[in-house]
Amino acid sequence: MQRHLAHQRKSYEQGQLDEADATAQPLALFLRWLADAEKSKNVTESNAMTLATVGSDGRPSTRVVLIKDADERGLVWYTNYDSRKAQELAVHPQAALQFHWVELERVVRIEGLVEKVSAEESDAYFAVRPLDSRIGAWASPQSQVIANRGVLLANAARYASRFGLNPPRPQNWGGYRLIPDYWEFWQGRKSRLHDRIRYRLSDGHWISERLAP
Repeated sequence: MQRHLAHQRKSYEQGQLDEADATAQPLALFLRWLADAEKSKNVTESNAMTLATVGSDGRPSTRVVLIKDADERGLVWYTNYDSRKAQELAVHPQAALQFHWVELERVVRIEGLVEKVSAEESDAYFAVRPLDSRIGAWASPQSQVIANRGVLLANAARYASRFGLNPPRPQNWGGYRLIPDYWEFWQGRKSRLHDRIRYRLSDGHWISERLAP
């Protein structure tokens, strides 16, 4: 197995990222790459991103979440406010996000401060979720130890009976917004001479720079 892993190779030759392609605002480039991923027939979950947080003990943790909005204010996802990620963000309200569109040989990394979105935004998004997902938000005590899967099923049945077709948003469920101060765009290239363009925020302005791979 070790020999097999050590000899795995792939040549990245699908695209390039030149300075001419780097827009003045990183959000514009991100939205263009996200649209490319959404249009690709090979990318199955273009909206999936890895979220990295740090606990009070300095221990990092990651998980995959789904982006639900992106504009000049930042990038938004939704979760249970009692979850591990929420507890860690309460202590260290900074995080990192990463999109890896393997099929396009592209990676985007984003870092910044994190804040909760407004209750109105959380209400609006919760209202358009599928009914099963809204019930699931009530049924799952996220990140807590449970005896077995039957606990979740029993909770789901109980809340479905209680709320019917109109479950309200749980008060411990809602959105977070990461406000970027750092972006990095990576495009795989041949011979491991990949393209890396970094944007960093300085005095309210974005500065773009090429990094060695």
